[in-house]
Amino acid sequence: MQKTFGQRNYRRVRNTWMSFKSAVITFPGSNCDRDALCYLKDLTKGDVYNVWHEETSLPKVDLVILPGGFSFGDYLRSGAIASKSKIIDEVIKHANDNRYLLGICNGFQILTEIGLLEGALIRNKKLKFLGKNCFIKKKFKNNFNLSIKDNQILQIPVAHNEGNFYCDTETLNSLKNNEQIAFEYCKGEFSNTEENINGSLEAIAGITNKKKNVLGMMPHPERAYSDFHQSQDGRLIIESLIS
Repeated sequence: MQKTFGQRNYRRVRNTWMSFKSAVITFPGSNCDRDALCYLKDLTKGDVYNVWHEETSLPKVDLVILPGGFSFGDYLRSGAIASKSKIIDEVIKHANDNRYLLGICNGFQILTEIGLLEGALIRNKKLKFLGKNCFIKKKFKNNFNLSIKDNQILQIPVAHNEGNFYCDTETLNSLKNNEQIAFEYCKGEFSNTEENINGSLEAIAGITNKKKNVLGMMPHPERAYSDFHQSQDGRLIIESLIS
């Protein structure tokens, strides 16, 4: 089904008319965009749009997701080529208008490439791809984790090769002072899983911008929200935004 917005056509995934609206950007090589669309479709009560990376305008929505995957095959550097896509100017404008933007895995990498988030995602500590469940907890409160209790441990899967968050000391101190660290890796309550699975600086799993309306995280909440997933903890991200 197509929905016209201005001079562009967007595929509307759900035809409802509640207030919360969202969109998922698809790049060549994205492989979690459909997961993200289902995630939003199932958990929100508003229209969900799928927007191709070559579009030059976005529908006016409350939340945009840059999904996981391997945009443009991760050539040059993860997220580097995607950061030059036509839609990126609109994504930046969306964030600058104080609307929500969530980058998951490769989406997080893209957010650092376009300068909306600080730091960089480098090769995992053991130089191996990680595809497994991990455990995280919130560090500082923001609009994306309001529904998560202090010290509550979430089980959410990861799937990445370059998820090791790094920044210089000055940037790290700024992230702490401005309470921009959203999530950190931790041990599961009944698990022997390594606490810091990929070697991220201070076990950082997700950060926000200073205004707290942009979140980048390596774990995949869209793979942990339904009855057929091992965990439903990922739904707390969306529930925090719409509650």
